[in-house]
Amino acid sequence: MADSKRELTFLLAGPERRLLRAIAGRLPGWVTSDGLTALGVLAAAGAGAAYALSGLSTGWLWVASAMLVVNWFGDSLDGTLARVRRAERPRYGHYLDHLVDSFATSALGLGIGLSPYVDLTLALGAVVVLLVLHINVHLESAVFGVFRIAYGRIGTTELRILLILANTALALHVEAAGSVWRPLIGLANGAVAVLLVGMVIALVARFGRNLNRLARLEPARLGGSGSGS
Repeated sequence: MADSKRELTFLLAGPERRLLRAIAGRLPGWVTSDGLTALGVLAAAGAGAAYALSGLSTGWLWVASAMLVVNWFGDSLDGTLARVRRAERPRYGHYLDHLVDSFATSALGLGIGLSPYVDLTLALGAVVVLLVLHINVHLESAVFGVFRIAYGRIGTTELRILLILANTALALHVEAAGSVWRPLIGLANGAVAVLLVGMVIALVARFGRNLNRLARLEPARLGGSGSGS
């Protein structure tokens, strides 16, 4: 299999790429891509734990936001640093991307589900669908040689920003009111439900598109020739 080509389609891809390259060019030599990956993993675990503890104090929502920023720094900068230093390892890096993204998805989803603001069943459902999306991205990169790290115009960067904005609004509200306005919990669950439905639709649409593309690439095999696979 040839090394996969990265395809960046999310809204902030261009500005983020320029910012990451600027940061990578200024990092000291002792900072490594693997070290940044490890930092991203630890930050994802920290964000999940902070969400789970957010019922004790709104301070944990601020911690979750800080951990999301650190997670972005480690998870997004590791590959950029390798490219800037001309030490990119496409297969190795793609493997880490899939593994780390799956871990971060699980840690964040579980933490959010254990918070007092989102139903655990909804959160776990979102985690399962996101993990299936990660598997599909891996299969696409293996079959088509293209590594797409976003679905449409929304990627992990936009999702992190949305989570940070939600954390900030919720923390300020609770600190001002002294408690959570109950409809906010319904709103949070509704938002997760809409996200879940949207991810399912995106997965089904991409799955169908991939099958159609493969049917055109391998018409004899998929056209019912009667031979076994």
